[in-house]
Amino acid sequence: MADPTAHDSLELELNDFGPIVDAKIDLRPLTVFVGPSNTGKSYLATLIYALHMYFTGRSITSRFFLNYERLRNLGPSFVDRETLNALNEFLMEVTNWTGDMWSKKEVVLPIPIVKAICSMFELQNDQLHSEIERCFGIDSASALIRKGNRRCARIVLRKSISGESATFEHELTLKSNASEFVTAMRNVETLRIKLDDRREFVEYYDRLKNTFLIPDKLSQDSYRQALGPINHLLGLALPYLLGSLYRAAYYLPADRTGVMNSHQVVVSALIQNATTAGLRPDEEIPMLSGVLGDFLQNLLVLPSAANRQRTPRKHLGARIEDLILGGSIQVERSELISYPHFTYTPEGWKHPMPLMNASSMVSEIAPVVMFLRHLVNPGTMLVIEEPESHMHPAMQVEFTRQIAALVRGGVRVIVTTHSEWVLEELANIVRRSELPKSRRKEISHGEFALRPDQVGAWLFKPKRRPKGSVVEEIRFDPDAGGLESDFNEVGRQLYNDWATIGNRIAGSTE
Repeated sequence: MADPTAHDSLELELNDFGPIVDAKIDLRPLTVFVGPSNTGKSYLATLIYALHMYFTGRSITSRFFLNYERLRNLGPSFVDRETLNALNEFLMEVTNWTGDMWSKKEVVLPIPIVKAICSMFELQNDQLHSEIERCFGIDSASALIRKGNRRCARIVLRKSISGESATFEHELTLKSNASEFVTAMRNVETLRIKLDDRREFVEYYDRLKNTFLIPDKLSQDSYRQALGPINHLLGLALPYLLGSLYRAAYYLPADRTGVMNSHQVVVSALIQNATTAGLRPDEEIPMLSGVLGDFLQNLLVLPSAANRQRTPRKHLGARIEDLILGGSIQVERSELISYPHFTYTPEGWKHPMPLMNASSMVSEIAPVVMFLRHLVNPGTMLVIEEPESHMHPAMQVEFTRQIAALVRGGVRVIVTTHSEWVLEELANIVRRSELPKSRRKEISHGEFALRPDQVGAWLFKPKRRPKGSVVEEIRFDPDAGGLESDFNEVGRQLYNDWATIGNRIAGSTE
């Protein structure tokens, strides 16, 4: 089955969210956030991660399209006669298909069913609200409203239907005491999806045809039982309604060196607090953000995750080990307890060293290698904060190339960075795509090339009035040197300072 999220472009618009006054971006296979500190790069990356976690149902707080009992209580107020009739016709059509039709044919969901599916989004308001709070590690999502604006923060997702002007628009409004989630269809006349299992629809039809599929026998149970197949269709339609957000995501936070060197202490403290609860006076336990908590949890289960993965990206992690780390990363477990111990073996060494004794660069990149080896698959979203941390400029450039290799392998990547070297190599990566594939072998690193439509770079610019930041796309301009940011301004200012100092020194010696 073709992946409906593989080549889509999802537009994200924000107003008054965190430090961000205005932002309008589209998430591409490689999305890069650049700008000064405290302008909202991590805010936006965390929000995108929270949306992934929620809509894929991977978060402990996520119950999206699974809360069937809640739907049943809605009854006729949620499903009307038009929807029932449309569902009747749809189920009869599907259950009459032959085997070949199931393997090839798309189906058109009737608009009444699509409207019912969109309404289901709005029922998830409180769970989505909670997932955002969890990922940011805050007690109330109202804390994400930009300071100076007492009204609300607005988040809008727009997913276009491929090849059409129709869009699905999902709008989340965070207020001081509540939140609202609304899904709207814009110019939507049809929604084509592929189904996964004929048997399941046949079972629905056989179970329900004697209750609500005969118009003169409609009852309260008729409406409630219709929620089952509609709920199932919602799950199948999510990739078409949400695009790339309906894929797994992993977040590699900044200061991975500190986390890797202290995660045993952090987890041990949490375990000790849990095992001694009730035996000592209550004390306040620091809250971890969901981003950091998920990162630690993923580290703890890496070996078992390797056993579950069907298509590991081992070669991508191995390239990073070879070209950047100059050695290999291993995960070992104690014979007494199932707790991971991370080690690093430099090339030529017979025995590994504890990761905490390796260089900060190795500790910084080690989680990337382990996530690629055990967790990341094509289609996965991988957020990497500050990949340049603790890295020599030459290694920053090489790591940027490896990120491009990830994207070419089908992994979607979001990067937050302050590095001029990262941005300049990204410009080279885009520029190489202008060469025919047959000629890329003539230049160095010609295998690392991405088209302009695969890369999006966004500059977070601080503002004084209103206080906050605005987000603007950095356009690829080959005549101006590629991807222009504010880094050049810093370089010019340093040069001017150098020249001024030199002039003063020359004047003092005359």
